[in-house]
Amino acid sequence: MPRNALKPLSAALCVLALPLTACSGTSAASDENVVTVYSADGLKGENGDGWYDRVFRDFEKETGIKVEYVEGGSGEMVQRAAREKRNPQADVLVTLPPFIQQADTKGLLQKYAPEGADRVAGADKAANGTWTAVVNNYFGFVHHTKELKQAPATWEELLGSGYRNKIQYSTPGVAGDGTAVLVKAMHDFGGEKPAMEYLGRLQKNNVGPSASTGKLAPKVDKGELLVANGDVQMNYAQSKTMPNLGIWFPAREGGRPTTFALPYAAGLVTEAPHTENGRKLLDYLLSRKAQAQVSAIGGGFAARQDVKATDADAIALTKIMDDVEVFEPDWEDIEKNLTSYVDAWKTATGS
Repeated sequence: MPRNALKPLSAALCVLALPLTACSGTSAASDENVVTVYSADGLKGENGDGWYDRVFRDFEKETGIKVEYVEGGSGEMVQRAAREKRNPQADVLVTLPPFIQQADTKGLLQKYAPEGADRVAGADKAANGTWTAVVNNYFGFVHHTKELKQAPATWEELLGSGYRNKIQYSTPGVAGDGTAVLVKAMHDFGGEKPAMEYLGRLQKNNVGPSASTGKLAPKVDKGELLVANGDVQMNYAQSKTMPNLGIWFPAREGGRPTTFALPYAAGLVTEAPHTENGRKLLDYLLSRKAQAQVSAIGGGFAARQDVKATDADAIALTKIMDDVEVFEPDWEDIEKNLTSYVDAWKTATGS
């Protein structure tokens, strides 16, 4: 499930390299019973068994509105929407932070508070009403459980020679989870400079940048990699068919493991071709029915605070988060300075 490589996931979509207007000779905008979603990957199953699969299917059945789905990395989805700003093709945009904030800054999102948004925590929605979380999630790493029965406890352990060419993380500035590596490192190491110094040292063990976060977990499951980045929702869902994945959170030596919320946040695209359909889909994504399915089907955490899942998956997800310190990033600073942080990372790692 690539976080930045565009991929068509609906039979109604043609080759994504072509404009949407090339599909069957018509554009999505010409069909009044359609809603087009541009989304970061992770919520759609490999075998049609993900949260999006269930929710979209139920939405189509209940409303008669067909969901056209386009998937890619958070950064790439925002870039595509920005290129189409004068002639929008998407109705709903779903990305991870800080890219949802970036989309807002670029004027790509219009104000709309879906039904149920009042049940979402203030930190998980825009103060100006342009986006709200639909699935809560947390940044994390995965390790190969056969060779590493116990996950590495610290960042510093990853510098050991036993990890040479056995570590890989997705590209900061392109993939949401790749950008999250920088966010967590800057928090854990106490600033940009020490974080970049560490990542520069880690580079000797790093296979190299990856345009896809989703493709890393299968490599870890097979033992090609010992450690990779990811996020709890995606990796937990993948672990159902990849038994050698273990989710963990590195700590500074002598410190506690840390993470931060990395929700799938959704907004209505400015001048969307099907604004009303987009509103209906956003309402549905935050409905109690859809939110109650987030853990059991999607492997994530409900965005609505009044939906308390008690299924086995919800219990397992809660256990994963035990004793992990959750901090809140300054997303405004990260969105504003993302380019400079990524440039610093490139300099430090020679990428």
